[in-house]
Amino acid sequence: MVPVYNEEENLRILIPEVTEVLQSLGTSYEMIFVDDGSTDGSRALLKRMIAQDPQIRLLGFRRNCGETAAGAAGLKEARGKIVITMDADLQDDPTEIPSLIKRLNDGYDLVSGWKKVRRDPITKTIPSRFFNFITRLLTGIRIHDFNCGLKAYRKDVVKSVKVYGELHRYIPVLAHWEGFKIGEMTVQHRPRKYGKTKFGLGRFWKGFLDLITALFTTRYFRRPLHLFGFWGLVFAVAGIVIDGWLIVEWFMGRTALGNRPLFLGGIFLIILGIQFVSVGLLGEMISKSRQSTEEYSIRDFIR
Repeated sequence: MVPVYNEEENLRILIPEVTEVLQSLGTSYEMIFVDDGSTDGSRALLKRMIAQDPQIRLLGFRRNCGETAAGAAGLKEARGKIVITMDADLQDDPTEIPSLIKRLNDGYDLVSGWKKVRRDPITKTIPSRFFNFITRLLTGIRIHDFNCGLKAYRKDVVKSVKVYGELHRYIPVLAHWEGFKIGEMTVQHRPRKYGKTKFGLGRFWKGFLDLITALFTTRYFRRPLHLFGFWGLVFAVAGIVIDGWLIVEWFMGRTALGNRPLFLGGIFLIILGIQFVSVGLLGEMISKSRQSTEEYSIRDFIR
């Protein structure tokens, strides 16, 4: 499955490369290209290729909706037991597909590629490394390249994990919290030949906001009080300790409360803590009143 946005020149090379690799596997396959509202000749080229190869399928958007929407739509249409995703910019090497499948058969549900040696400018590689470090630190998932487009999935992962917004880069996180086994494999990364990257600073900051979304929806969506209540108690206890210490000092005649900004700071922390706990309780009430979906993912059912 390949999301496409203005990659006409690259598609002319990519499609024959992918076709050759898939034919060498000796099994049935399909290629799904999701045109994300391209304004060049990408869609016309894909339509011509469909007439020549019945294994190619095209899903076209009326406008540009973003990589997550394109990926989610393509994964929804996928019919295979194993799904391989890759970018259309020729930087992902199709010859890695057999190795990804082999790695998947070692007992993993999702295998993510790791572009250990990247062929990108430093303005893209340094932010990416920092981004991946923070994601590993906060999620506890020990893979190096969350945003690598080259991944292999079992069908169960594709049909279980729901993505929206810009959460495509966090599919390993979402799958991990669903109970799937995540693996990683070093893959070749090729320099871009045609077109320009769609990466910008806006995408970098959106990535961190989406990380917060992924963490909250996977860990605390059904129990918001565990998140807000914890920090509420931390703030409230800190405020009580500060003000309690100052009140003792006042009773002993060692200080005056009127000229101590710290006393007001303690009151502020207590109020903030109460507000956090209140938000958590409201979240719990909303979650319980709207709870209609299962919180578990079934692996098998043996009778």
